Amino acid sequence: MRLFKADKKFERFEDVTPELLKKEKVKLLLCDLDNTIRLHSEKKPAEELAKWVKECKKAGIKIVVISNNGRKKMMQRFCEPLGVDCFWWANKPLSTKLTRAIREHKIDPKNTVMLGDKWATDVLAANFAGIRAWKVDHRKYIV
Repeated sequence: MRLFKADKKFERFEDVTPELLKKEKVKLLLCDLDNTIRLHSEKKPAEELAKWVKECKKAGIKIVVISNNGRKKMMQRFCEPLGVDCFWWANKPLSTKLTRAIREHKIDPKNTVMLGDKWATDVLAANFAGIRAWKVDHRKYIV
């Protein structure tokens, strides 16, 4: 079924390089939080995440974190040092917060990608929103 199909698959978020994003004409990268760009237990951004975000921003790519996590203050404390917007309690696979982020950042959906680790939430929400879905392996399994 097409709704559960990712357009691309990666082992780690770091494999989604700024060069690849530019080649794919991505201007807005919506990222799931837990087990996609951070381990669920991490309280602050890991060094490799901070470096990756900085490189993406330098390449002109906007990053927005969109999570089903309902802990607003935790998400704000995590995302603030990275300088990225965040949407909590997204209720994915509903696409409401994805389309809101696209609208607020004034980016064409064809230049937007959702990066996440779950088929039933992240990939499905991206497909409902009419944007590309890129899947990464569940972060807890990466060493």
